Amino acid sequence: MSTMKAVRIHRYGGPEVLQYEDAPRPEPAAGDVLIRVHATSVNPVDNAIRQGMFQERMKFKMPFIPGWDVSGVVESAGPGAGRLKPGDEVYSRPDLSRDGAYAEYIVVRESEVALKPKSIDHTHAAAIPLTGLTAWQALFDAGKLASGQTVLIHGAAGGVGHLAVQFAKAKGARVIGTASRRNHEFLRSLGADEVIDYSTAKFEDVVRDVDVVLDTITGETQDRSWQVIKKGGIYVSILQPPNQEKAAAHGIRSAHVFVQPNVDELNEIARLVDSGKVKPVIEKVFPLKDARAAQELVATHHARGKVVLTVH
Repeated sequence: MSTMKAVRIHRYGGPEVLQYEDAPRPEPAAGDVLIRVHATSVNPVDNAIRQGMFQERMKFKMPFIPGWDVSGVVESAGPGAGRLKPGDEVYSRPDLSRDGAYAEYIVVRESEVALKPKSIDHTHAAAIPLTGLTAWQALFDAGKLASGQTVLIHGAAGGVGHLAVQFAKAKGARVIGTASRRNHEFLRSLGADEVIDYSTAKFEDVVRDVDVVLDTITGETQDRSWQVIKKGGIYVSILQPPNQEKAAAHGIRSAHVFVQPNVDELNEIARLVDSGKVKPVIEKVFPLKDARAAQELVATHHARGKVVLTVH
């Protein structure tokens, strides 16, 4: 059996359980494509899965490979996979129940793979799928955000937030973001109309009658958000499921989004990137062997944009 370099987890735990080692190179089954990974990115969900937080929801067979963003080149296709061909440059948010992309190769269902944006390299393309689809599905599938509406984005400088700001502006919405002072000019450069420093001001004191709140933080932020949403508006969380009763008591709707693969949405995001309306921002790039340091940086929750691992 041929092997590849990969980062694997043999048991749940802290960053020290990440092992850079030889692993079996996967083979595409029916409907799959084998992708030669050029880059992947590190997301908070990677840390959560490594710690064992999703054991009841997903059964991972040890050892397993984390990493559910990929940008790379199609190497081969399994039976029944004919839309993509070897040599195609692609990107994807693969199924979380399968081995991920902290590896030289990954097998992904062809139905989950889109052609990557032409105008950016693999390093930047790898920063998009999971957080981009999360932001898209929260704003538009759940939130139904439309041109002329106002959205408040909590954690606007993070991986999901910085793409959400740009998607909302591309849609013609007015964008308010919460972020630390150091990220205010950054967010304005992405199109934010107003930025609130969460360390010196309470957003509920200065914001009123927004159509959509996108919450990437939750906790107390959720309870403080109800009062800033107009009647009939919606609160969307990507972490903690919202309190339906409290939402109803304020005359608003609520939703919880757990990102799903979606090729049509990846294609739409790629068009926005290639048109110059959206650009993924990278805080730092690490080689694959330094996945532990990359996860530790993401765990600080202070990275601007995304943290990326390069492979090939």
